Amino acid sequence: MSDEADAVVVGSGINGLVAAVELARAGWSVVLVERNQEIGGFIATEERTRPGYLHDTYSSWHPLFLSGPAYASLGEQLHRHGLEYRNTDEWATASVAADGRTTLFHRDPERTAAAFEHSADRSTYLAALAFLGENFGSIGGLMGSELRSPALVRYSAGLVRTGGRHGAERLLRSMATSGRGYTRREYRGDEVDHLLVPWLLHAGLSPDHASGGLMIPLLAATLHGFGVPVVVGGAGQFVVAFRALLDSVGARVETGTRVERILVEEGRATGVLADGKVIRARRAVLASVTPTALYDDLLPHGTVAPAIVEEARRFRYGRAAMQIHVALSGPIGWRDERLRMIPLVHLSDGSGSTGIACAEAEAGLLPRRPTVVVGQQYVLDPSRVPPGAAALWLQLQEVPYAPRGDAAGELDTTSGWTPALAQGYAERVLNQLAEHAPDLHDRTLAVDVITPTDLAAYNPNAVDGDPYGGSADLDQSYLWRPLPSSGRHATPVSGLWQIGASTHPGAGLGGGSGHIVAKALTEPGRFARLSQQLSERMPRRPSIPS
Repeated sequence: MSDEADAVVVGSGINGLVAAVELARAGWSVVLVERNQEIGGFIATEERTRPGYLHDTYSSWHPLFLSGPAYASLGEQLHRHGLEYRNTDEWATASVAADGRTTLFHRDPERTAAAFEHSADRSTYLAALAFLGENFGSIGGLMGSELRSPALVRYSAGLVRTGGRHGAERLLRSMATSGRGYTRREYRGDEVDHLLVPWLLHAGLSPDHASGGLMIPLLAATLHGFGVPVVVGGAGQFVVAFRALLDSVGARVETGTRVERILVEEGRATGVLADGKVIRARRAVLASVTPTALYDDLLPHGTVAPAIVEEARRFRYGRAAMQIHVALSGPIGWRDERLRMIPLVHLSDGSGSTGIACAEAEAGLLPRRPTVVVGQQYVLDPSRVPPGAAALWLQLQEVPYAPRGDAAGELDTTSGWTPALAQGYAERVLNQLAEHAPDLHDRTLAVDVITPTDLAAYNPNAVDGDPYGGSADLDQSYLWRPLPSSGRHATPVSGLWQIGASTHPGAGLGGGSGHIVAKALTEPGRFARLSQQLSERMPRRPSIPS
C-alpha cells in the first residue's frame, strides 16, 4: 500500500498538532501519524480514580500556550471548535515551606511585591518586569524563532537598541546565572526565591542550572500576564478542539500507527514507512522525536555523517517525573486558609529544599523531601469533580528513572518502580502534604500513581522518564538544541525537519517549534523559496524502504 501528501508529520504532541494545522491551513495536504490510539502526546484527561473525577493525565496548565505565537495563530479557530479556558485574576500560585511559611503570587505584580519584606526588593522585582516588558518583542522573537538564522542578529540588535549594551549584557549574564545565584544577587529577602525557583522545575531546570537567572523573571512575567489557565472539562478537551480543527482544514490523522523508518532518496526525505505502509511526502517530513530516535533509529544507516549520529547518541536526558492523582470527598483543609482557592501550590523551601531534592534525584536517590506541585484545578473548573468534591494533581519532577536507593533509607528500590515502591513513595508525598493539610487522609477516596516507567512506556520521547525531551543544561539549549553542530530544526537531510521538546525553544506546552517550522515552510524567504522549488524539481527514484 502507498499513500502521498505534501507533508508527513510524525508525532501528535502539541508541536505536531500545531505544525499539522498550520501547514494544512496554508493549503498543504498533511498526514499526521501517531503511534498511540489517541492524539495529543502528554495531553489527556481520564477518570483515573473514580467515576466523575476528571484528572489531567500528564500536562495541565496552559500559560505557555496562551502567551506564545501558536495560540496567536490558532487560538480563535480552536475556540470556535470548543476550546474554553478558566483562569484567575487574583492569587494564582504559592509556595509553602516545611515550617509553614507561605509566599503568595498575585496576577497583579504590585500586590505580589507589596508582601516582600524589603522595600528595595519590591523595586527590584517591578523593575525586572518592566525591563522585560520593554524588551518583550526581542526576547519573544528569540524564543520563537530559528536562532541560527538572521533572526538572531535582528532580535539581538533590537535588544541593544532598546536596552543599550548594558541591557543586552544584563540578559546574557542572567542566562549564564542559576536561579539560586540570580535571587541571591538581586534580592535581600527570600520571597522571589521561595515563589519562583520551584517553577524552574517546569522548565526542566534545577535551582543550580545556568539560565535560571533568565527564566525566573520570564516565568514571573508569564504568570502575571497569563495566569494559570486550565481547559474547561479537562485538558483532553484541548485535544478534542485540535482534532476538530484538523478535520476542518483537511489534515488526515493516522492513529495507532508506528513509524518504523524515514525514507531517504538521493539525500532527501521522501516519506515514512509506518506499520508496513509507505506514506510519501512530496515536500517535507516533520518528526517530533528525540535526536536519539531520529538519528539512531528512524534514519537509514549512513544517511548523515557519523559525527552527527555520535552527537545524537550523546544527547543527555534529564531527571524523571511522576504524578499522583487523588480523588477527595471535599477540599482539603489547608492550615493556611488562603491556599484553599489557589490553583497551584508548591511545597518547597525554595532553592534550599528543591536544590537538595534535585541533587538526590540526579544521584539516583528517591528524595527525602521532594518538591511537590499541588494542582487544585477544580478551584478554576468545578466541572471536573462531583458537586462538593475535590481532586488533586500532584507532580514530582525530582525522581530517578532507575532508583539506586532511598535518601530517607525507608523504601526498597532494588527492583525499580514496582507497585509497592510507587505506593510507598506516594505515601511519603501525601504525608508531606498532610503536614500542611491535616485532614488530607480523611478526605482521600482513591489514589492513582503514574511512575517514570509509565511515562516512558506511553511516550517514547520521554526517554528515562524525562517528560521534557532532554536535559535543559545551557550547552544543550538555545543555539545548541538539539545538537551542537545541528542547532536548527532543519536537519542535514533535505526536506526533513525536527520539532518537539528536544528542539528550540525546548519543553513546555507552547507549540513553539511546530509553529517555527510551519512558518518556515509556508512563508520562506526569497532564497529559501528558490532552493525549495529547485529541490522539488529534482528527479526521484521510487521509494525503497530500508
